[in-house]
Amino acid sequence: MIKVGIVGGTGYTGVELLRLLSRHPDVELRAVTSRKEAGMKVAEMFPSLRGRVDIAFSTPEEAKLTECDVVFFATPHGVAMAQARELLDAGVKVIDLAADFRLKDPAEFAKWYAMEHSCTDLLAEAVYGLPEVNRAAIQQARLIGMAGCYPTSVQLGLLPLLENGKKLIETTGLIADCKSGVSGAGRKAEVGTLFAESADNFKAYGVKGHRHSPEIMQGLSEIHGAPVQLTFVPHLTPMIRGIHSTIYARLTEEGKNTDIQKLFEERFANEVFVDVMPAGSCPETRSVRGSNTARIAVHRPGNGDLLVILVVEDNLVKGASGQSVQVMNLMFGLPEQHGLDVVPLLP
Repeated sequence: MIKVGIVGGTGYTGVELLRLLSRHPDVELRAVTSRKEAGMKVAEMFPSLRGRVDIAFSTPEEAKLTECDVVFFATPHGVAMAQARELLDAGVKVIDLAADFRLKDPAEFAKWYAMEHSCTDLLAEAVYGLPEVNRAAIQQARLIGMAGCYPTSVQLGLLPLLENGKKLIETTGLIADCKSGVSGAGRKAEVGTLFAESADNFKAYGVKGHRHSPEIMQGLSEIHGAPVQLTFVPHLTPMIRGIHSTIYARLTEEGKNTDIQKLFEERFANEVFVDVMPAGSCPETRSVRGSNTARIAVHRPGNGDLLVILVVEDNLVKGASGQSVQVMNLMFGLPEQHGLDVVPLLP
C-alpha cells in the first residue's frame, strides 16, 4: 500500500483528493493536515466522505509526514517549497498542486506570485505534472509541480499541432479563450465568487495578464521546441465545476493539407484520459463532471485557414486532483487509470 499524506485538506482540491484517494485500492491515507481544524474528523467537515475517510485533521507536526511514501500539497502558493526539502531528504515523494514548482524561471515565479522562490535548486529538479507530455520523466521523478487547470486544457488542445517542431499552425497570434467555474477560485470567502455576484453573470478577468499565461507559454514552447506566442483570456462562468477552452490557430500551408481530425485521433489514441470527439462535435463541460477525462473537438469553419479547438475538463479533477492521482500512479508504477475509473455525473 502507498502511504499518503495530504497537506491542506480543507479546500476544494483537498476534498477532491480525498474523494479519489479514499477509493483507490492501493492507497492508505495516513494524514490530512489543517492547523485550524486539527482534531476535527474529516467526515465531519465533509459528510460526503462519511464511511470512506475515518481519520481526523492533524497539524503538520502531528502528522508525521516523513513516514509517508508520498505527500500531496493542496495548499496556497508558497507552502510546498517551504516543506519539500525535509520530505525529499526523508525519501518522500512530493506532488504540489499549487504553483511552487511549475515555472522554471524563479524570476518569473517572483513576478507572478509576489514572493521569492526559496529553493531554486529543487525548482530545477521538479518535473511538470502533465502526463500526456512528460510521462517518462514523471515515472522517474520525486518532485512534481502539477499543471494548472487552464494550462492543462490549452496544452492538450495544441499538443498534436506543436510537438516535435511541427509547423502545422502559426506559432504567433494563438488565442485561448477560456472559461472556468467558480470552484477554480478556491474555497474561501471572496466577494467575486459569492452566489449573488457570480450567478446570472459572465465576465472576463486577468485580461492584462494572468499568472497561468507564463505557465502556458513555457509548456507550449517546450512542446514545440521553439518560442510560442499566445494570448490567454480567462472568464468566470456561473457554474461550480468545469473548464471550457476555445483555442484559435491559423493553419500553415502544411497544416491546410493535413487531416487534423486524424492527427488528433492518432495522437491521443492511447491516452486513457483524453477523448477526441467525432468531427463536428461540441463537447460540454457536464460531459466530464467529476471525471479525469478531457474531451477535445477540432473544427475548421468553412474549410478555411482558421482552426478552432474545443477542450473541456473538470477543473478539480483533470485540472487538479485527478491528474495528481494519475501522476502518483505513474510514480509508483501503477496503471494510470487506477482509482480514477469514475463515470462523469449527468445531469
